[in-house]
Amino acid sequence: MKFVTATINNQPFIGLIQGEKVLDLQKAERKLFELATLPNSLVECLEMGERFVSHIKQLEEWLKKAEDTESYLYSLTEVTILAPIPNPRKNIFCVGKNYRDHAIEMGSAADVPEHLMIFSKAPTTVIAHNEEIDPHLHLTNGLDYEGELAVIIGKKGKRINEEEAMDHVFGYTILNDVTARDLQARHKQFLLGKSLDTSCPIGPYLVHKSAVEDPYQLTVQTTVNDEVRQKGYTKDMIFSIENIISTISQGTTLEPGDIIATGTPAGVGKGFKPPKYLQPGDVVEIEIDGLGVLRNRVKEQ
Repeated sequence: MKFVTATINNQPFIGLIQGEKVLDLQKAERKLFELATLPNSLVECLEMGERFVSHIKQLEEWLKKAEDTESYLYSLTEVTILAPIPNPRKNIFCVGKNYRDHAIEMGSAADVPEHLMIFSKAPTTVIAHNEEIDPHLHLTNGLDYEGELAVIIGKKGKRINEEEAMDHVFGYTILNDVTARDLQARHKQFLLGKSLDTSCPIGPYLVHKSAVEDPYQLTVQTTVNDEVRQKGYTKDMIFSIENIISTISQGTTLEPGDIIATGTPAGVGKGFKPPKYLQPGDVVEIEIDGLGVLRNRVKEQ
């Protein structure tokens, strides 16, 4: 199951991808079930827990028998895809240096962490697939990309043990942890360099975990203007998804809709000599197996 937040004729809706079409879940529910139980945002849907997934499976079964679907099944060319969670309720949790080769390219072997590194990005950083990244030329000349697998929490929990961590995962999406390297270095911490407006493209889909056979067998590939810059494998994460969730939750409650970026593989712009930072007009594409392609262009000013 691939979920989207989208608009058609400027009207937002929660959708489910069906091949080259998208199902308007609320309209389909009203048409097929004569009910109106689904809320207006994906976060609120996630808060329904397993009832939400079961309900969607029922809708899919009804859809196979439905005849008149034009009013609630749209072509992807008709809609505008937003970020799956356009307005996160919290900062995005981000894991730093979770791939050995990336840690080394950012410093040396001594920079490979022994313990989980966590920083965050403000909710106002989030933009959608195909939206433009503001280069913030008045602030930075070191804008970088970081292609990442992101985990979306679907079940509230605190002090979660690793054995139960995946029960709290709803699904996965793609995230670009855009970073101003010079701000990061100047301020000696991550928040300002990571939290520029438009510096967190997410999407295009939220893919339910049932559609991802093994999250540790995924390829993360980033291209800039069709040049492959990053090609990493989630099996090479230093800290597993289970460990990340457990560690964060020991003192912090995780809630439905929370977003966790799991780190980026080697090949970021800063790692090249000389560095290959993003420039106005550049097109960044991040592809992860089964999750689609997240594409964003750096705005020309």
